[in-house]
Amino acid sequence: MTAVLKAKGLGKRYRRRWALSDCTLDIPAGQVVGLVGPNGAGKTTLLLLATGLLQPTAGTIEVLGDRPPATPAQLARVGFVAQDSPTYSGLTVADHLRLGARLNPGWDAAMASERIAPPGSPGSTPGSRTSALTRSTRPPPRWPASTRRSWPKT
Repeated sequence: MTAVLKAKGLGKRYRRRWALSDCTLDIPAGQVVGLVGPNGAGKTTLLLLATGLLQPTAGTIEVLGDRPPATPAQLARVGFVAQDSPTYSGLTVADHLRLGARLNPGWDAAMASERIAPPGSPGSTPGSRTSALTRSTRPPPRWPASTRRSWPKT
């Protein structure tokens, strides 16, 4: 089975402190995998290394057979939503949708518009600021179809 993520001796250090140390794992394609551990165990650091948002201090990491972020095409096949997915309070809902479309080649505009907020709820109009989307009205993230084919199905 092909691995979607391979790490060998992976580590990330910030000054004298290791956020992740000697991580070796293979995540096979077609599997659902959860990262579990206490705060500070390195879960988020591993995901940031896998997306190329951080560079490793030690070891190697491959995502979809290449070092992240190897190419724009590879990045287009990877989806990552942080625990507290950021919204920018100065942007409107429509601004965020345009930003999402520009940053994601496989963007499904209809699905994004439908999922951003139920009709009639706070923040459902394109001119609304994202601060109107409270945690209770924000829908759970859904992966674009192109990403679901690349990563394990949830």
